[in-house]
Amino acid sequence: MSQRVEPPQFWDDFPDPNAANVTHNPTFEELRALARHDETTTEFDSPRYVSEQRSRSADKTKNLADDDFSDADWDALTEATEVAADSDLICLDRRVGRHPETTYNCRLFVPTAYARIALAWGKLLEPATGEPDFKTLQLPEWDEQDDRDRRIRILPDEGVTFVLGSDYTGEAKKSFLRLYMLRVKEQGGLGLHAGTKRLNLVSDGETETVGQAFLGLSATGKSTLTGHGCWLDEPEGAEMLQDDVCALLPDGQVTGSEGSGLYIKTDGLDGEVQPSLYRAATDESAVFENVTVEEDGTVDFDDTELTSNGRAVILRECLDSAAEDIDLDSVDQIFFITRNPLMPPVARLNERQAAVAFMLGESIQTSAGDPDAAGESIRVVGTNPFIIGPPGEEGNRFADLVGDNDIECFVINTGHVGPATADIGVRESVNILVGAARGDIDWTHDETFGFELPESVPGIDIEAFYPPTHYEAFDDELTALRAERRAYLEQFETLADDIKDAVY
Repeated sequence: MSQRVEPPQFWDDFPDPNAANVTHNPTFEELRALARHDETTTEFDSPRYVSEQRSRSADKTKNLADDDFSDADWDALTEATEVAADSDLICLDRRVGRHPETTYNCRLFVPTAYARIALAWGKLLEPATGEPDFKTLQLPEWDEQDDRDRRIRILPDEGVTFVLGSDYTGEAKKSFLRLYMLRVKEQGGLGLHAGTKRLNLVSDGETETVGQAFLGLSATGKSTLTGHGCWLDEPEGAEMLQDDVCALLPDGQVTGSEGSGLYIKTDGLDGEVQPSLYRAATDESAVFENVTVEEDGTVDFDDTELTSNGRAVILRECLDSAAEDIDLDSVDQIFFITRNPLMPPVARLNERQAAVAFMLGESIQTSAGDPDAAGESIRVVGTNPFIIGPPGEEGNRFADLVGDNDIECFVINTGHVGPATADIGVRESVNILVGAARGDIDWTHDETFGFELPESVPGIDIEAFYPPTHYEAFDDELTALRAERRAYLEQFETLADDIKDAVY
């Protein structure tokens, strides 16, 4: 490990946001004008931009709490501040969160030539209310100059992130949300890569509110389930609170982070299946990134020639399923989204099994994480690639919070059961969400799996999705899967033994 260099040796020289070379807090109209050279105008009069990097550079990301920084790393950070001081920059101030305990002011610096990054990022968050708690410097052309290596480096204690050599908007977004989740954990809560919604249901003339949270990797259906209106008719309804990152507090509240917009995947966006998201994405206020647009401005959500990780920033005010607030007073149910074909459409977990599901973070790799490995099986603790600190401690904290707040937990499969023989569609998943919220699902312990499965779900032929009937040797498949899971959990030294022993 190289000797740590204290941040003041380079951060003190960072340019003043009010310096002559810095445009401080321009309007969205001004940002779009500055980004006009990169823009293709869509049929909706919204801008489309194409970035060189089209996903996060996970393999080039290090944080000082968990990783060693080399001398080359420290030299790069020092040089980056010097480059920034001599560059034309945009400085944009926003905040994550609204709740008094989980609100942090953020400051992003990007070169003026990359005003599109500030435009897209700025639409996700609300204006800052004070001096910055977190700062990010993003220099997209870093790796094009003097053979410099692309690198994302995080100084957690200082709340500082350097994004060097990537022009992907997702790097700016996650630079702040990563630190937000860390600060929440330091307060005794837990940051979650999750969406949240509130279902307002009527029973015996009384309205009952059920809070739901969805943990899942990008592109596994998290945004679809979170933003779906659940086909409920007034006076019932479903409201989306958050789409991506939240904070589970010790008292069971789930506070939101992004108050203005959502950063959604557009691959296959369908107005019939995802009507609310589609309407917001086709509003002129949206910002598209790496989405196919024809010469006449026609947007093609099904064309993935540029990338299967096409994105759109959409405004909450254009999303008819979005609530005015972003905080959930209490969470009643947590769903772990998987696409493991050995898993049923839904299962109910006990407290320790829920912690296992959290630690496994089991799904299928998507283009948002690693385009080259898309479609392969993957495990990510908490389905959260942005954890700072020992992952095992996150699992222990999750188990405590679930137990203390009596939260009902489920694993929900949004892919298919068996070797592509029984697809689970949005309608099936939504019926599960509503059935679980109403308490209309009859549960029974299944000896094969070791957890509870539904005997019936309103609107679904649940027996048709029972996994053992879709495999010739299901017991062997499940035994092998359990062995893999147990071996995976063993790597986390700080994870409690009773959680490891609850592997299903």
